[in-house]
Amino acid sequence: MLSSLVKEHSQRQAVRREHQEDLRQIANKASSELTEALVDHLNVGVAQAYLNQKRLDAEAKQLHTNATDFAKQTQNWLHLVRTFNDTLKDLGDVKNWAKSIEDDMRTVSSTLEYTYKVNREANSTLGAASSLESSTLLSN
Repeated sequence: MLSSLVKEHSQRQAVRREHQEDLRQIANKASSELTEALVDHLNVGVAQAYLNQKRLDAEAKQLHTNATDFAKQTQNWLHLVRTFNDTLKDLGDVKNWAKSIEDDMRTVSSTLEYTYKVNREANSTLGAASSLESSTLLSN
């Protein structure tokens, strides 16, 4: 009887060990699945952060390129504006030069008109005097 009690006890312990081993395997499996789920969830967040960082880097690079291009374009615009201003100044100088030439030409024209009138009057006075002289000589 003792031996049957020992056998029975041994069998119950064996059944309990198997049951505990089954529970341990179930717990290990559940623990592994939980760990895998947590790692996957963490990896999704890390992957999203990586993709966001990659996009930010690309956009920062594009922004830098755009800023550099804009700076070059601004320099070109400034050069064009300076050239335009210089050209306007030159046109102003040409306008002043043309006005000066026009004033000089008016002075020359006025002088020529005055000289022409004086010479014409002198010629008519001389012509009248000469006809008087001729008529005086003929009458004598």
